[in-house]
Formats: sequence, structure tokens, C-alpha cells
Amino acid sequence: MAGSAAASDQSLRVSVEVERDRNRVEMILLRNPKGATVEVSCYGGQVTSWKTECEEELLFTGSKAVYKPPPHAVRGGIPLCFLLFGNQETLEKRRFAMGGLWTIDRDPPPLPESDMTHVDLLLNPCSVDLKIWPHNKPFTFTFAYLMYLAVSDIGEVRVEGLETCDYLDNLKEGVRSTEQGISLSFDSEVDRVYVEAEGVIEVLDHEKRRP
Repeated sequence: MAGSAAASDQSLRVSVEVERDRNRVEMILLRNPKGATVEVSCYGGQVTSWKTECEEELLFTGSKAVYKPPPHAVRGGIPLCFLLFGNQETLEKRRFAMGGLWTIDRDPPPLPESDMTHVDLLLNPCSVDLKIWPHNKPFTFTFAYLMYLAVSDIGEVRVEGLETCDYLDNLKEGVRSTEQGISLSFDSEVDRVYVEAEGVIEVLDHEKRRP
């Protein structure tokens, strides 16, 4: 299985560096032509840092984030949620890909020319996978990027683009409801899975004055 974003072979040579972290796991640094950077760990295929060209960190990791050897996942960044979400899960929660070591595809399929930096990662079967799903047959799954965004103050943040979308409320045992407001703000704990959300979804941070 593979994950990728578009770029040319030239940008790969110029904009992608591979190092090893403190646990000797490969860490990929991607830099676009404007200077923005992304760090991706081959453990779990997880994005651990995303900085603008002004070196502003866009992702939350927090003081409690740990960088221990596998199978300990890093708390924060952008982990991959694969297989299933919320209270709908029947397999081990979110660990199918998060607990695996991904490898860099050295011979990826050709992609259209673009100025976007990219890297292709592969997740190969391992003994841990067989413990979670010990069957040689297809299964149903969902997939998502779980983004821990850095914000100035949660009380000053709102999300737009979810109006009229149905969601599953995990604080109410998965009860299905419909978003009524034009924007979503936060004054208490929220744990929802929005169903078939389409179009642009914006997270607006008033104090930082940016989406």
C-alpha cells in the first residue's frame, strides 16, 4: 500500500533529505521551493512537523509528546488513522498503520509534473498485522489524516465548512446528528466524526490572524 503527493523527480533530488532520528528510524525532510518544510517519520508514516516558509510550526506536539522506540506512537503531528474510526471499530483502534515501519519507495510510479515536493512511502505486511487481522481476505476500512493543529487559544478558534453535515458524536456513543451552525466553536470537549464532508473546511485562528 502506498501514500504519495505529486512532484517531479527533479524536486525529489533537490527538496527531499533522509536522516535518522534518535531511535535510528528514517526521518524524511521535505522542503518546497518557497522554503516551507515537512518532517515525516517512517515509523507510522507520521508527519511530525509542518513549518511555513517563515518557520512557523503549524502542528501541535506538546510537552507530553514522546519519541520512544516503536511501538510507541508520537502524540501529535499528523498520524495516519487506518483502519477504523470512533466507536465503529472492530479491529485494534488506529494501530494497523500507526504501529508499522514504512519504507521509502525508491522506484515510484511516474506522476504529472508539478512544483510540489513529495515522497512515496510503502507499508509492507508484517507479523503485527497478522495479529490484528489473521485472515487472508479483504476487509472494510476507513482512512484519515488525524491532524493535531497548533492554535493560539482554543476559545479563539472556529471551523467553517461543516454546516448541514451529519456527524457521529463519540461522546454520545456514536449518536448521529446534523451540524446546524455556520461555524463550529469550542467551549467543551468535542469528539465527532463528520460524514461525507465536502468542499473546503477552514480552521480559523483569530489571535494568529490566519486560517
